[in-house]
Amino acid sequence: MFDRPDLGQRAILVHVEFNSGEGNQDLIEFKDLVRSTGAEIATVVNVQRSLPDAKLLIGSGKVDEIHSLAHSLDADIVIFNYSLSPSQERNLEKICEKRVLDRTGLILDIFAQRARSYEGQLQVELAQLKYLSTRLVRGWSHLERQKGGIGLRGPGEKQLESDRRMLRLRIKQLTKRLEKLRKQRNQGRASRRKATTPTVAIVGYTNAGKSTLFNRLTDSNVYSADKLFATLDPTLRRMQISKGQHIVLADTVGFIQDLPHDLIEAFHATLQETQEADVLLHVVDASDPHRDNNIAQVQAVLEMIDALEVPQVMVFNKIDQINMLPNVDFDLHGNIQNVWLSALKGDGLDLLSNALRQYFEHKVERIWLHLPPIEGALRSELYAKGAVLQEFADEHGNWQIEADIPLNILKKFADYQISEESVQHASV
Repeated sequence: MFDRPDLGQRAILVHVEFNSGEGNQDLIEFKDLVRSTGAEIATVVNVQRSLPDAKLLIGSGKVDEIHSLAHSLDADIVIFNYSLSPSQERNLEKICEKRVLDRTGLILDIFAQRARSYEGQLQVELAQLKYLSTRLVRGWSHLERQKGGIGLRGPGEKQLESDRRMLRLRIKQLTKRLEKLRKQRNQGRASRRKATTPTVAIVGYTNAGKSTLFNRLTDSNVYSADKLFATLDPTLRRMQISKGQHIVLADTVGFIQDLPHDLIEAFHATLQETQEADVLLHVVDASDPHRDNNIAQVQAVLEMIDALEVPQVMVFNKIDQINMLPNVDFDLHGNIQNVWLSALKGDGLDLLSNALRQYFEHKVERIWLHLPPIEGALRSELYAKGAVLQEFADEHGNWQIEADIPLNILKKFADYQISEESVQHASV
């Protein structure tokens, strides 16, 4: 029976492409992911197939070739740029006699190395255990043997059943702890809403320069490096965009092509900063030849976490690598659309700060409010800003007000917002 060794440092990469194009990944990004783990790439095996094989994913001839290469090149591990089923993974390991890892397992390993905060480590462990739980079904047949020994023989509990039970218990514990942390984060968001401080979340494809930009804008020292998923943990800092006007800037985890769904679920608390932001700074590596595809991948993840409706400002970073000057693009309505800058050099940061200031000063949202008599100060504030379009009072002295409210104070009125339908009903 072949037993899995520990993860080694010398790897054979298997890049699989299917004629349909479904599930195909980028080879350059695959190599970057592997290097991010600290592994050494021994060689790359390219496989072209029309359809995946149910038992091995690839053909048996290719598997035999990988087996020979693994032993001749003294490789420790074989990594597939594709998601493997538990049975495929186990079958490949039996033939290759080496540890086999798929794309999801590879990304999980990187996340485990990068997570620094308590919350981040819990999120990664939860994702790892959910991933492992599927591998216990058929991938570890030697665990089916029952415990035995003098005085212990009999039906007893199979080792596999014991492992499953402990796995479920640990997943339950982690979920409970993360739920507690999520509530703490919600309290922080509620405090920011009361303080009417807008939140801006930095999102983008991994290694686009998000953390470097975050450090430049907030004068912080969040870890950043030229590697995929250099930082996972969300970081919040205050940033002054004008005299007396601050925002909260949130640095979030980077996205990647086909980010495993379990990871998105595990990092739900982190990504909630993105969902509830007032605006997103979508950072793009302007020098990347695949930047359009990267933008599409980020938009796909934003759609998965219900954040696609949050307004975005595109920030094209690393213009120093394409010999371009800092610049700002506006749409047909005069709204800021794109900002071109270099976070590393600091060129164009003033343009981004001005863009944020203009966005929150001039961007308004038209809503209806229901203000009780005790909120006369809020009503006076609306009139002072010239935001009131119309109002009337009901029989209880409550004000029904239609107003254009600037985004920088919108959160202050969140608890009083009502639908237009209910206003029409109240006016009858």
